Amino acid sequence: MKQDKYPIKEILEKLNITELNDMQMAALGATEKSDNVVLLSPTGSGKTLAFLLPVFLGLKENRKGIQSLIIAPSRELGLQIEKVFKAMGTAFKVNCFYGGHDVKTELNSLLQPPAVLIGTPGRLAEHIRKENFEVDTIHTLVLDEFDKSLEFGFEKDMEFIIGKLYNLHKRILTSATQSIDIPSYTGIVDPQEVSFLSEEAPKGLTLKLVRSPLNDKLDTLLALLAQIGNEPTLVFCNHRETVEQISKFLASKRWVHDVYHGKLEQYEREKAIAKFRNGSTRILVTTDLASRGLDIANMQNVVHFHIPATEEIYTHRNGRTARMDTEGQAYLIMSPEEYMPGYITSSPEELKLDYGIVNPQNPAWATIHITGGKKEKINKADIVGLFMKKGSLLKDELGILEVGDHHSYAAVKVGKAAKMVQLLGQEKIKGYRLKMEIV
Repeated sequence: MKQDKYPIKEILEKLNITELNDMQMAALGATEKSDNVVLLSPTGSGKTLAFLLPVFLGLKENRKGIQSLIIAPSRELGLQIEKVFKAMGTAFKVNCFYGGHDVKTELNSLLQPPAVLIGTPGRLAEHIRKENFEVDTIHTLVLDEFDKSLEFGFEKDMEFIIGKLYNLHKRILTSATQSIDIPSYTGIVDPQEVSFLSEEAPKGLTLKLVRSPLNDKLDTLLALLAQIGNEPTLVFCNHRETVEQISKFLASKRWVHDVYHGKLEQYEREKAIAKFRNGSTRILVTTDLASRGLDIANMQNVVHFHIPATEEIYTHRNGRTARMDTEGQAYLIMSPEEYMPGYITSSPEELKLDYGIVNPQNPAWATIHITGGKKEKINKADIVGLFMKKGSLLKDELGILEVGDHHSYAAVKVGKAAKMVQLLGQEKIKGYRLKMEIV
């Protein structure tokens, strides 16, 4: 496979990538040789681009209807896939459908069907049952993070969807774990397997053991967070109830943080991730929902507040850091009654903590939520212009911007955020009156 093959070279330039990694090259070669491909590769290794390139190469211009269907287990992963495809800068339309998204917006999108449709199993099954789009034009199917879809209980929806796709020619299944049985309903027969899974930990990952003197680990967690300092940190828990318990504890100590789990509303989850990405929250307390599928760059620290139930969960949590040859740390907090799980065969360095005064190191950024986005024809340049011209904000006082369909998030220096909301809260962009609030 030649990397200079048109139009791959042009796409890589738009993505600011100099060359494909070994896994992506192998996946591209496999999809050329076979119509049934199983891609096994760790979280953070670039699987999304690995399957989007063959998806793109299989699209035909001037052909009506949906050509490729990508099924993802979560809205966050679906939106990430959509983001990557759009960044590839092709001429093909892409949409992402998922639970909690406005159905009317999705139906309007289907008036001119996308060439690539991404969606969660439940929402896609709903559209197909109501015959909201034609399935006869779909020739390529991608089952992304298939093992996670099975774990989430989407088997019946996936079986129903695939059973309706009569004209499939190519099937690509991805997974970050080796131990999956591929059901017959997928239609995948004698697949070409591309496996880049390894039992070894990421090269840049350092594991440290933190012993809690008490079964209640909250004070130990606080001391650890203080020692880590103002760096992005994911705190993983086995249960949603513990996430909420830790959140109340950190709030009582006036530590800025956020939470992320499956019972939150879509808006709350999007807000939490936007704040974590832009640096206005440096601590995210979460269930294993955040162990896969989230697009978070520069993730430096992972804390296992609970010992992961399985090696697979442990691997996926650690996969959030030390990605793409960067360095990261994983901390395992253990109470006096807990033992090192058997799947950890190395002897991690034990970290001694200072349980003195642990003052919060709160972020320098605040997030402003703006009611307006792509569907209102608002882009990043519009927001930058408004904040700097009418808000008199300096360049280094405006941080990361994210523009969604109907919502946008802007990181602003803490001391300037309230003033921006006061000055700009009733301004218009392209005739659309904005509403702003600090989140």
